[in-house]
Amino acid sequence: MFHVQRQERLMEELRRLGAVRVRDLAPLLGVSELTVRRDLAALAERNLLTKVHGGATLPTRLAPAPRRPAVVPTRFTIGMVVPSLDYYWPPIVTGARAAAGALGVHLQLRGSSYDPDEDRRQITRLIDAGQVQGLLLAPSFGDGTDLVEWISGLPVPTVLVERQAPRWTVTRRHLEWVRSDHSLGIELAVRHLHQYGHRRIGLVLSRGSPTSEHLARGWDAACADLGLPADLVVRESVGLDVPGHRAIIGRIVDRCRASGTTALIVHSDPDAMSVAQFCHERGIDVPDDLALVSYDDEVAHLAEPALTAVRPPKSHVGRVAVELMVSRLLEGNRRPAQRVLVTPELMIRGSSIPGHR
Repeated sequence: MFHVQRQERLMEELRRLGAVRVRDLAPLLGVSELTVRRDLAALAERNLLTKVHGGATLPTRLAPAPRRPAVVPTRFTIGMVVPSLDYYWPPIVTGARAAAGALGVHLQLRGSSYDPDEDRRQITRLIDAGQVQGLLLAPSFGDGTDLVEWISGLPVPTVLVERQAPRWTVTRRHLEWVRSDHSLGIELAVRHLHQYGHRRIGLVLSRGSPTSEHLARGWDAACADLGLPADLVVRESVGLDVPGHRAIIGRIVDRCRASGTTALIVHSDPDAMSVAQFCHERGIDVPDDLALVSYDDEVAHLAEPALTAVRPPKSHVGRVAVELMVSRLLEGNRRPAQRVLVTPELMIRGSSIPGHR
């Protein structure tokens, strides 16, 4: 691309997502990260975007106008508690901040480290400070409903982000949420592999992840629809930092060979990259011997070959969560509770199609 075309494409992505990262734009535009940073700097000088660490966001004046009402008469403060401030969650936070800036909302961010007790502490601190009118929460529910009921009884409105109450309770009826449709995301991956001739596919689920159950349900549904066996499901974390990961991957690969499995879907990126590295060391060609699809698309493009990956719409989830909260604060209980599912994308790269490099 010429630089004008490249910058136009960059702005298209920014308008679509609300926030972009240098590391995602570089492979998309087919240039180096340094070139992307130069483009961002040039566009920032023209006030077309706002540079942030690692990427850019829309300036307030270019952000989409809120759906209701057209003018926000009150400046709200919303608390946001997320389980991590590095992997997966930064795009969600960036999307939330972009929407908050457009709607005249102040966002107070807290981290809780996937710990239910820490969830309660951070939420309690935000409430006790008396400064927040609403909360965006991504709690670690575990197997119980105590935390669900406690959140339902908070004195301010709550929107769950990338979470959903685990099962029906009386208090759950007022809880709102917005999350990625992970079940549909895994179906995109299964159907993609099926399209390219794979009739035995395996699934590796990251142990302990709240996303895993949604992926498992989507997996069962997709395999049933396509008439595929759904028996090769492994619930193990196999990232490079997991003790004994090589032995676990070895057992998975042996099962693939014994069952005639020709493709694996792996959650998440670090685990998929660990599988790809193991295959390379064992002389197993990806994708000719074993096709790989990752779920998350945080760092999948850095693998060799670059991994086809399902990309949850993280930035948009953050934006919609803020919009839902502002709508609730303005309209109160007159508005019916909303639960929003947002569709992921499938990013096709070299790990799933022979010759696609």
